[in-house]
Amino acid sequence: MPELWSAWLAEQTKATQQWLQSINFIAKPGSYSLLPGSTGQLQQILLIVNDDADFWTFGLLPNVLPAGHYHIAASDKPKLLEQIALAWGLGAYEFTRYKKSSRPLAQLFIAKKHRSQLMIKLEAIYRVRNLINTPADDMDPAELVENVFEIGKKYHATVTQIVGTDLLTANYPAIYTVGKASCHEPRLVDLRWGDSKHPKLTLVGKGVCFDSGGYNLKSSGNMLAMKKDMGGAANAIGLAEMIMAHQLPVCLRLLIPAVENLVSGNAYKPGDIIQTRHGLTVEVGNTDAEGRLILADALCEADSESPELLIDFATLTGAARGAVGTEISAFFTDQEPLALDIMQHGLQEQDPVWRLPLYKPYQKLLDSKFADLNNCGCSPFAGAIVATLFLRSFISEETTWLHFDFNAYNVTTRPGRPEGGEAMAILAVFSYLASRYAA
Repeated sequence: MPELWSAWLAEQTKATQQWLQSINFIAKPGSYSLLPGSTGQLQQILLIVNDDADFWTFGLLPNVLPAGHYHIAASDKPKLLEQIALAWGLGAYEFTRYKKSSRPLAQLFIAKKHRSQLMIKLEAIYRVRNLINTPADDMDPAELVENVFEIGKKYHATVTQIVGTDLLTANYPAIYTVGKASCHEPRLVDLRWGDSKHPKLTLVGKGVCFDSGGYNLKSSGNMLAMKKDMGGAANAIGLAEMIMAHQLPVCLRLLIPAVENLVSGNAYKPGDIIQTRHGLTVEVGNTDAEGRLILADALCEADSESPELLIDFATLTGAARGAVGTEISAFFTDQEPLALDIMQHGLQEQDPVWRLPLYKPYQKLLDSKFADLNNCGCSPFAGAIVATLFLRSFISEETTWLHFDFNAYNVTTRPGRPEGGEAMAILAVFSYLASRYAA
């Protein structure tokens, strides 16, 4: 911490003081230095952080240190040590599916008793990042869903899927309509795990594996990053993996509607009126507002079992990014205590979330002359709120519901969070769930 710098420096050897002076070391957050020992060998790493809560800064070290084995100097704060190790592990992440790593491996020693829980989080977040970073030619709906089958097999869950025109037979018309233009068939995957006597917890994730915008075609610049439009699904899958690995006493259900939103002769069009599982009809005001359509069917099904808690994750609106930026997860709920708890756990885990208002008078912006709802608001304002109100139309008022709208992508590299796909909100949500459902 910068304010402790002078006191720390006064306690060091003259050789260390002279070394830091000779390299013009400036003590500011993020500054680091390799400190030599008396015989010239590397002895310590000096890192400046903001305060004890600033564990993410440790995430830059795997990228800058020489190959070798390192350990954290003695600390009497187990939670901080766990968070430092998490930042280090996430800072070491590389997406190497198409390009080999050339980075030296700086490894952090972790006491055996802390490794299992750390590895659960790292494996889940690595999965989230890998899913989002994989381009659509290798991450179509079938391949996204395969990850659900994989974790289901690992944790002895039951996994089923409904594919293609079977979605119509099973009454998921909105999912089918959005995804029918792709040669990769749309689908809905359904994972169930846990004791039916435990509280019902249901997760839903938006799985648009590529979003061209449909006939309301995106610009080339906006389309370039649309492999990440399944970021909600990736995060829901990662959270489900953490829940099962930690054996939380819940009856878990995971629903992922997986589609590609493309243009072809049979693609849905602006002005179409489509059916939904709920029974409400929707006029298509914009084919680029497709995520809320597939979520409408999935949320309706999720709600049918009256879960104790229903949570969905989606890269839903640019308006949410406009409101809170790309590094914060916007969320909505009409449950005040729940909102406060989620924000508190976000602070605790340094996984920032921010509540936006579920302002019901804006429901009128979804009015349609020809259908029960329009999928796109008639105003350029409050887009994230209007999209959430659309989703709320497919969930009963009695259901306790959390909706997250985030970027799921780091637009720049930060310590522990390299540019590319990112797990957002799930550290905060898992911390809350572990507290709520502690055995």
